[in-house]
Amino acid sequence: MKKKLFVVVDFQNDFVTGSLGFPKAKDIEKHICKKIKDYRENGDEIAFTFDTHDDSYLESLEGKNLPIPHCVKGTPGWELYGCAKELIADDDKKFIKGAFGSVEFFDYLRDRDYESIELAGLVTNICIISNAILAKTALPEVEVIVDANCVASADDDINEKTLDVLEGLHVKVIGRK
Repeated sequence: MKKKLFVVVDFQNDFVTGSLGFPKAKDIEKHICKKIKDYRENGDEIAFTFDTHDDSYLESLEGKNLPIPHCVKGTPGWELYGCAKELIADDDKKFIKGAFGSVEFFDYLRDRDYESIELAGLVTNICIISNAILAKTALPEVEVIVDANCVASADDDINEKTLDVLEGLHVKVIGRK
């Protein structure tokens, strides 16, 4: 029987309460943590991505467009937020990424065959959409899912528009009101 994959994207302190934090980011915590527990109980796989930068971030193209240092490896802002930090297991796959999408995640998926891939975390209009596209590209016949209750953006309008775009890319968006 094929397993499902649940991917927690960049649910890190700096995106929730730190330098790029916003109130709605906290609201998705309980939904993400419930899904981590449910997937684990079902024997499915769980993976985490970590947005990761260093002291030269402001010199990068991203840093020039978003001049707010964040997720510097080794700082509290880089660590997982809340109960996600408590629920990560040693055998969960971890992807350290310095860009919106993870090449390592894409390569990892190409050698797998899942029943479905569900993404949750932050930020919908940047890293969620980037990694959803990578999942669809790596495994075009596998259903990719995004639960609207488990993702957020600082701007509600952009969040909803991104969910529309994801649906247009044949990502199954669930949990919309």
